[in-house]
Amino acid sequence: MRVRLTSAAEAELADAHDWYRAQSPGAADSFLKEFEALKQRLADNPVQFQIVEGEVRRAGFRRFPYGLFFAIGAGEVRVFACFHASRDPRRWQERN
Repeated sequence: MRVRLTSAAEAELADAHDWYRAQSPGAADSFLKEFEALKQRLADNPVQFQIVEGEVRRAGFRRFPYGLFFAIGAGEVRVFACFHASRDPRRWQERN
């Protein structure tokens, strides 16, 4: 299944990557590798992830405190948020 990130999700992913790169280039590389692995898991089987509200599901990173919030549509997974676990969930809820 195709995985598509909204512009908001892409911006959040880039911000997180920039923050990790400022801390450590190795951490930034690990963050991106984990994102790519998670994206592949979404493409392979998006229903494996927990529903958090309505049709919205969350795919959590394993080593980083981030989650991808997404909905499954006709032939694609639409990721609309890449959110840090400590942020106010109302921010992603307003997007869906």
